Amino acid sequence: MEIYNKKQEIIAAVAALKQKGMSLGMVPTMGALHDGHLQLVKRALAENQKVVVSIFVNPTQFDNNDDLEKYPRTLNTDVALLKTLSDEDILVYAPTVDDIYEGNTVSESFDFDGLEHEMEGKFRHGHFDGVGTIVKRFFEIVMPDRAYFGEKDFQQLAIIKKMVEKHNLPVKIVGCDIYREPSGLAMSSRNTRLKPAYKEAAPFIYKTLKSARAHFGTKSATLVMQWVTKAFAEHNLLKLEYFIIADAETLKPVQRKSDKKKYRAFIAVYADDIRLIDNIALN
Repeated sequence: MEIYNKKQEIIAAVAALKQKGMSLGMVPTMGALHDGHLQLVKRALAENQKVVVSIFVNPTQFDNNDDLEKYPRTLNTDVALLKTLSDEDILVYAPTVDDIYEGNTVSESFDFDGLEHEMEGKFRHGHFDGVGTIVKRFFEIVMPDRAYFGEKDFQQLAIIKKMVEKHNLPVKIVGCDIYREPSGLAMSSRNTRLKPAYKEAAPFIYKTLKSARAHFGTKSATLVMQWVTKAFAEHNLLKLEYFIIADAETLKPVQRKSDKKKYRAFIAVYADDIRLIDNIALN
């Protein structure tokens, strides 16, 4: 398995593949790979002849330096995991911050037609400018035919689709189902940092989302949100940051339900100092 640390190296490798007419998929990650990432890579391998997996902890999408410092960096383990899927058809791009940002570690400014101002955008200042910056640069460097993202970060997925549309980037964005632990907890690199008691408590998040979906069939969005808020207020370990029911297309909070629209519930919860997010389709 080839590991590239410099953009010029991966550009040359990709050019050689393109010259042979090979299709190229990409799975952008921040490393600390788990089965959720591997499902994305498997899908990419099934739909492309070669796949680039980027492993890069992007500083411009963190609004909390402590979170950035604590984020796990496990390149050797990540590469070993990827080798279990394919040793020949995966290329790893693991650049340095200087290789990506060339000494100017700041985000570009993006207009995502308001998608960036909802949910995560209200709680993580500048986060989506950082996401847009790194994903756009990866697409310009690697030039994949398809790129794969999990729906756990549904808002991020919507924003990346919007960026590709607005900047006319020649890549198809493929959204993939949330991959969950047997307990129902959405797989995340952060899960490895959960203390045992919080790991045991965390499946309550998905359990509550499923109950909210059931309630949404017969109750108003306001009543469902009140019920979820009360459920977490009574929980002694998990602290609710937000629970929002939104239009799945615009991500705007629902005002009045319509049979013609698709809705999703979005949630962010603190388990001690670990922030966990999840979402679920409601109809």
